[in-house]
Amino acid sequence: MSMSEIYTTYYQSPVGVMEIKGTDSYIVSVLFVEQIGETGAEVPPLLPMCVQQFEEYFAGTRQAFSVPVQQTGTEFQQRVWSALRTIEFGQTFSYLDIALSIGDVKSVRAVGNANGKNKVNIIVPCHRVIGSNGKLVGYGGGLWRKQHLLAHEAKFALGILTLF
Repeated sequence: MSMSEIYTTYYQSPVGVMEIKGTDSYIVSVLFVEQIGETGAEVPPLLPMCVQQFEEYFAGTRQAFSVPVQQTGTEFQQRVWSALRTIEFGQTFSYLDIALSIGDVKSVRAVGNANGKNKVNIIVPCHRVIGSNGKLVGYGGGLWRKQHLLAHEAKFALGILTLF
């Protein structure tokens, strides 16, 4: 297996089929697709580990992903994607919150654009970004998925808070 070869596996999640692509070292994309496609005969251990983490996430036992991720993008996009990873499970930020967190209050629209270019769904939690008015806006996977993911996280985040 070469370092740069990209492998593919699929996970049937509660919100549809997820196509997971990665190398030996990084997950490079997690996208929603219409159906399960071909999986190579051999995939590096990182991909089944990623599937396992999604199973735990959807079971409510995992709130943060530990698989290494690498996306190709501009410096600005990288800053936005890093900021997205700081949004805790069960929380939401507005596009303005993200713009402020990266130190550029005027970049709200660009933040939205970078959010839309995120190719690692759920792990880089672009679904946790909502409009400043609290409305669910823009999600490449479909607003119904965003709503489902946020409701799922709210349910399990609340469950954890009530333990104390």
